[in-house]
Amino acid sequence: MSHTELTARPSVLDRIGAALSGIRDWLDERGKAAWIAVMILGFIAVWPLGLAILAYMIWSKRMFSSCRHRHHHRGNGRSFSAPTGNIAFDAYREETLKRLEDEHNEFVDFLQKLREAKDKAEFDQFMQGRKEPRDVTPQN
Repeated sequence: MSHTELTARPSVLDRIGAALSGIRDWLDERGKAAWIAVMILGFIAVWPLGLAILAYMIWSKRMFSSCRHRHHHRGNGRSFSAPTGNIAFDAYREETLKRLEDEHNEFVDFLQKLREAKDKAEFDQFMQGRKEPRDVTPQN
C-alpha cells in the first residue's frame, strides 16, 4: 500500500472515536437524564463500563452542568432549532409551541389549585377532628 492509501483510510481508532463522538452528541441532545440512564445501564451490564461513563461525565463536566446543546437559545431559556427558512412552517411552529406552552402553564396552575384544595380538605378534616369532643374515659 502506498502512503496516500494509508492516510486516506481511517484507522480503527479513528472509526471508534467517530462512533463515540456520535454517541456523545446523541446523548447531549437528549440531556443529562440520558447520560445518567446510560451510566446506570453500564453499571448493570459491566460495572467498569458504568464507572468509565461516570468518570467521563465528571471529567467533561456533564454531571454538574447542562449538556452542550446544539440548538439556538431564546431569551426565555427555551431552546429551539434554527428557523427552517419556510416562513409558513416557522410561523406554524411558533404558534404551536406558544399554544403548548400556554396549555402547560394552565395545567401547572390546575395542579397547584388541586394541591391547595387537597391540603385545605386535609386541614379542615384535621381541624374538625380537634373540635369534636374526645371520649376521655379511664381504661382499666
